[in-house]
Amino acid sequence: MKPKYEEIADILRERIKSEIYMTDTLLPNQTDLVTEFGASRMTVKKAIGILAMEGLVYSQRGSGTKILNRSFWDKETSPANEYGGLSKQMNDRHQNLESKAILFEVEFPDKQVQERLMIKPEQPVYKIIRLRILETKPFILEHTYMPCGLVPGLTTEILEQSIYTYIKETLNLHFAGAYRNIQAAKSDTYDQEYLNCAVDDPVLEVEQVVYLKDGQPIEYSRSRNRYDQRGYSILNVDL
Repeated sequence: MKPKYEEIADILRERIKSEIYMTDTLLPNQTDLVTEFGASRMTVKKAIGILAMEGLVYSQRGSGTKILNRSFWDKETSPANEYGGLSKQMNDRHQNLESKAILFEVEFPDKQVQERLMIKPEQPVYKIIRLRILETKPFILEHTYMPCGLVPGLTTEILEQSIYTYIKETLNLHFAGAYRNIQAAKSDTYDQEYLNCAVDDPVLEVEQVVYLKDGQPIEYSRSRNRYDQRGYSILNVDL
């Protein structure tokens, strides 16, 4: 269940996207939002802070909170602690996301994959490379490994929709959390072909391991992001 401030942020974000709150107008003041949502002033402040982080609003003392409806980062940003899946993120933002399977095969894991997924050498894994296309433009290139035993029945059709939806709704498995490492890297031949990176372009690589409720890793992946199209952000709030 989401914290109250995230629920409020979701509602306010949707109102901005659907132009109930028009660009260049002011967000209702915090007193009115406190009354509407039955929440504390601090909770409402945290919700507005999330929207400010995303570049949807700008708050200035004495002048209220202005609706921007654009990202001042000039690129897509996502919370660094979000692991619910890119399909869900973009669906929540009403953006069109497509997935193209570039590689889908089964193999025995090398030592690194064995360590990340906590499996034995003889346990087969899916090796998946997917291009995520946002609003018709190449967005992210994902290199993913999953244990075949934990994710049976995976197909190309599922890859081109949402793997996480299949895991949660069809297999009834539940995520507990993820470890994520974000670092700079040099573009490789896959990045150059599918993300249209130049040979000397850097990429932002997000390496992660996603865990189930019982502590078993279900995914080890490396997501390759164009340096000029995607970033990750952290919102610090007092809990």
